[in-house]
Amino acid sequence: MATLKDVKMKIGAVKKTKQITKAMNMVAASRLRGAQTTMESFRPYATKFAEVLGSLAERSGEEVSPLLVERDEVKKIHVVLCTSDRGLCGGFNTNLITKAEAFLKGKTGLEFSFTNFGKKGRAWCRKKGKTIADDYIGVVGGRFEFNTALKAGRKLISGFLDGNYDEVWIIYSEFVSVARQTPVLAKLLPIPPLEKAGKDAEDKSRPYMAEHICEPSSAELLNDMLPRNVYVQIYRSLLETSTSEHAARMAAMDNATKACNDMIGSLTLAYNKARQAAITAELMDIVGGAEALKG
Repeated sequence: MATLKDVKMKIGAVKKTKQITKAMNMVAASRLRGAQTTMESFRPYATKFAEVLGSLAERSGEEVSPLLVERDEVKKIHVVLCTSDRGLCGGFNTNLITKAEAFLKGKTGLEFSFTNFGKKGRAWCRKKGKTIADDYIGVVGGRFEFNTALKAGRKLISGFLDGNYDEVWIIYSEFVSVARQTPVLAKLLPIPPLEKAGKDAEDKSRPYMAEHICEPSSAELLNDMLPRNVYVQIYRSLLETSTSEHAARMAAMDNATKACNDMIGSLTLAYNKARQAAITAELMDIVGGAEALKG
C-alpha cells in the first residue's frame, strides 16, 4: 500500500498538471476568439467568390482557361495536407491524417506528392515515405497573411500547368462548432464547376445561376480571377484549420483538467484512507501498550 508521503506527492504532481492544462485551455480559448472572428468574416467571401466564378466558368466552357480542363488520364496527384505543428489537441491531427490515408487507399499505379502545412502532416509523410514537394511550418495555429496562400497557390498552379500534377486536392479541417471539426477533402485543380443539386435545368432543386454582366468579357475576367480563386480557397482552408486546431486544443485541455480533478478526488480519498489506517494502527499500539502495563 502506498505511504502517506507517496500519495501526497502524487496529489501535488496532479495539481501542478491541472494548473498547466487550465492555463493551456485559457490560451487556446483566447486564440480561438480571434481566429474564429477572422475565419467567419472570410468564409462568406470565399464561398461567394467560388460560386460566382463557378457560374461564369460553367457558362463560358472549359476552353476559356487551362485551369478548368480535366486531364484525359490522371497519373500524378498532388495533395495539400493541412495539420498543426503541435500536439495536445485530441484527435485533430489523427482525423486529418486518416482522411489522407482513406483518399490514398486503393489508388494503385498513381504517383502522389504532398505539400504540408504543419509538422504533424510532414512527419506522417516522412514516416510513410511520401514525396514532399513543399512544406510550411509555423502557419496553422499562428499568425499568417494572405501572402502565404498566394505563395503556395502560385507553386501549385505552376506545377499543374507544367504537367507535374494532373490533379491537386486539399485536406483541411472545417470548423463547425467548438465541439465539432470535420476533415474535408476538396479539389483545387482543375477548378471544379459550380455544383448542381438537380439533374437537369428544369429541376427546381437546382440552385439559381444569375447572369453576370462582365466588363471586360467573361473569358478575360476568368483568366485573371481563376488563379485568385485558388489562393482564396487555400487561405480559407488555412483559416478553418487554424480555428479548428484552437477549438480542439481547448476541448482537449478542458477534458484533461476534468480528468485531473477526478484523479485528485480519488487520490485524496486514498490519502484519507491511508491516514486513517495509520491513526488506527497508532491507537492500537497505544491501547496494546496500556494493556501490557496493566498486566
